[in-house]
Amino acid sequence: MSIANQIASKRNKDRRVIEVPEWGDDAPVLLYVGAITAGDMDRLQRKHKDFLNNMTIAGMIDRIIAKAETKDGERVFTLEDKPVLMREPVSLIADIAGKMFGDIESVEQQEKN
Repeated sequence: MSIANQIASKRNKDRRVIEVPEWGDDAPVLLYVGAITAGDMDRLQRKHKDFLNNMTIAGMIDRIIAKAETKDGERVFTLEDKPVLMREPVSLIADIAGKMFGDIESVEQQEKN
């Protein structure tokens, strides 16, 4: 197995679960998300300039659409779902995005460490 394949297989195992009780009936909706990758950030910053230092709601929703998966790895949302997500409370979107980005630090935070 090449090192690249070894890295990719490990990344697929490092998903975490975000519980969204507001979207469930009897139980919370579970969103499975992998780590935000360098490629994810590159795409996000191209579309939403300076996103890491100045998160926008549209940028948060774009990341939720791109990263939220089912337990089986299927994408939960498509771009057609963006209007629905844009009508959700800001606090809920910010909470979900915050949990997705929880392990990301700004350049300034990294330099302090």
